[in-house]
Amino acid sequence: MTEKLLDIENLTVTFPTRSGDFDAVRGISFSLGRERLGIVGESGSGKSMTGRAILGLIRRPGRVTADRLMLHGKDILKMSEREMQQVRGQRISMVMQDPKFSLNPVVRVGEQIMEIYRFHTNASRRAAWAKAVEMLDAVQIRDPERVMRAFPHEMSGGMGQRIMIAMMLVTEPEILIADEPTSALDVTVQTSVLAILDRLVEARGMGLIFISHDLNLVSSFCDRVLIMYAGRIVETCDADKLHDAKHPYTRGLLNSLPRIDKPARRLEALNRDPAWSEAKSVSGHL
Repeated sequence: MTEKLLDIENLTVTFPTRSGDFDAVRGISFSLGRERLGIVGESGSGKSMTGRAILGLIRRPGRVTADRLMLHGKDILKMSEREMQQVRGQRISMVMQDPKFSLNPVVRVGEQIMEIYRFHTNASRRAAWAKAVEMLDAVQIRDPERVMRAFPHEMSGGMGQRIMIAMMLVTEPEILIADEPTSALDVTVQTSVLAILDRLVEARGMGLIFISHDLNLVSSFCDRVLIMYAGRIVETCDADKLHDAKHPYTRGLLNSLPRIDKPARRLEALNRDPAWSEAKSVSGHL
């Protein structure tokens, strides 16, 4: 059995509204080993909220509860904010959606990468510069010394994605949460970025949570897949068997995708069953 890096049981994320509490994530359970775990679903299914809850990024009045939310046997929910600052970036990193726009536009690229590395390691400026250049080179950025001195607006979308990946991996975390990191990229750049992620995960023995709405991408890139609907996990399966999934929601998503090998005059519409959001979450444990 793969070593468990993260173990989650009955995770719920709740926000108060004028009409009562709203559960954005509804009692989900899964674990993560040294693997590539995909989480897929429509917008609003709770994918991003799950990643933010793991990192303690849900702020009041939002509430996060769980029977178990363990990182290497330590309860994340019982950690102080100071302890969580050491977890974020050092042990778990997250690449947000449209990561280029997470960069500070008025601070040079190198300064932003170095700041994270020095915060977690107390390294000298010289050592931080060398490490940042090393990471930019690792994500296949040409002339990393030049990019270190550049501003984010001088970078293309693909370059911005790679810079953010380098920034999140500079402290060599055990877990990387990638929230649709390639959604704004063309297919060629997307393939390149995924190859970089794949190589780094394999080389460093990391655990990767890959959040996406692209079922074909996840089935070819990940090891396991969790399918979320209305804040719940409705199905879990091996990624290479995703197209054989049984749940009607997963089948509906798959059938609504255009296929080159089976062209159709009209794609199927996804007919939702209210019972899907009421059924108990399926466990995604190893």
